[in-house]
Amino acid sequence: MPQSFPQDSVGIVTPQTICFDQPLALACGRQLDSYELIIETYGTLNADASNAILVCHALSGNHHLAGYHSEEERKPGWWDSAIGPGKPIDTDIFFVIGLNNLGGCHGSTGPQSTNPETGKPFGPDFPIMTVADWVESQARLADHFGIQQWAAVVGGSLGGMQALQWAINYPHRLRHCLIIAAAPKLSAQNIAFNEVARQAISRDPDFNNGHYYENGNVPKTGLMLARMLGHITYLSDDGMREKFGRELREGKISYDFNPQFEIESYLRYQGERFSTAFDANTYLLMTKALDYFDPAADYGHSLADAVRNALCKFMVISFTSDWRFSPERSREIVDALVAAEKKVSYAEVDSDHGHDAFLIPNPRYMDIYSAYMNQVASDIPATAKENN
Repeated sequence: MPQSFPQDSVGIVTPQTICFDQPLALACGRQLDSYELIIETYGTLNADASNAILVCHALSGNHHLAGYHSEEERKPGWWDSAIGPGKPIDTDIFFVIGLNNLGGCHGSTGPQSTNPETGKPFGPDFPIMTVADWVESQARLADHFGIQQWAAVVGGSLGGMQALQWAINYPHRLRHCLIIAAAPKLSAQNIAFNEVARQAISRDPDFNNGHYYENGNVPKTGLMLARMLGHITYLSDDGMREKFGRELREGKISYDFNPQFEIESYLRYQGERFSTAFDANTYLLMTKALDYFDPAADYGHSLADAVRNALCKFMVISFTSDWRFSPERSREIVDALVAAEKKVSYAEVDSDHGHDAFLIPNPRYMDIYSAYMNQVASDIPATAKENN
């Protein structure tokens, strides 16, 4: 229980809720007449709002990027290793915004929110969201803060897809785009994993076609199974072998169906914890947004044409043991950017941590990340630095 925080921590942070009354038209053909986004900010916005960084979250992420909500909180935000004084995203230099995307379950408008037409939670009636929808809502968030152009938009996994979409949809509104452990679209295998997870949730007897809020029962078993499946895809074979091997909890086989191997216990623990902290309808929405992401589809299925109007510089990072979004998928993005004659840097980092590597402070990864963010800092207009 931290009574004081490390010098490179942002310390205690307080979330903010921003309300929007302008209707948001969605790709599915529906609209949200009004909505709320819950956010956290770190650092200080400079006079001309040119030092702002937007961090986009992955499937199960949220607005709590760094720091603590109280002195009693044990675990910091999900990207605390990368955000804070002296860290790659240096809060002594940058003003950082993290948000919970629409459809989320941590405070932004989503399935748990009240549907104004019924007075009950939206549940499964909440509109299907796309990455482009999220980017549009994020652009309005930038407007709220008077940010005309982000110093950088950054994201890992699904967050990296949002960063790429930003470069395509709003080329004048970001100077740098950091795409980490992402892909230009999901493979058939990845869509298959997501469908199995959705089936696990929707076939839970407590799911009640998504209307489980009303009876007070949560589809915990379905969420647990979905998370266990997802977690396997976030780890690498080498990483699991090194961490768990075939170790037995009790040192011997018990000849029953209780968890006996350490990896079984670990997956059950992860699934149980997730099932009490995340919303099932949100999980379905987030996986569909992943499945639908394919920005090249609007450009004759040419990713090079999709990014041709982008004006920012790009940094793409992948990890050798990531098989969910393998380095080959990142190189597809790099090849398209090169074909479109964009300024792009690429790094493939050795790691045994699989897809989760983008969250882990591997020294080489942090060095590459920091070096690029130094370039982002150097591109902040000189007048802004003088007035900051």
